[in-house]
Amino acid sequence: MAEYEAIASSNSSVNLVDIDNRIITKVLGPKSSQQYIPSANQAQAKVQRLGDQMAQMQASIAEQIAQLKANEASREAKAQRKYDELQLQLKAKAIAREAEARKYDELQLQL
Repeated sequence: MAEYEAIASSNSSVNLVDIDNRIITKVLGPKSSQQYIPSANQAQAKVQRLGDQMAQMQASIAEQIAQLKANEASREAKAQRKYDELQLQLKAKAIAREAEARKYDELQLQL
């Protein structure tokens, strides 16, 4: 391995994967090593599959984020409606109390 690494350090065009493949071939022999050394097409297909998986995961995450945002917007709208409803109830009660107070004041004046 040291021999191949020395070649790689002196020649920048030598790929470290090629060095690993050469070592595997030298240790296991040419026929046995073929099952351990992926072909360029296999590696490219694996990279493509991983890229596709990443794209699917990104789409799924984006969809989940959109759903969470929609749920949050729905909760906020519901909370705002409830707040508005309670504000109207408070105003109605305040108006009713004012009317009762005026009525009380009128009755006091009549006495």
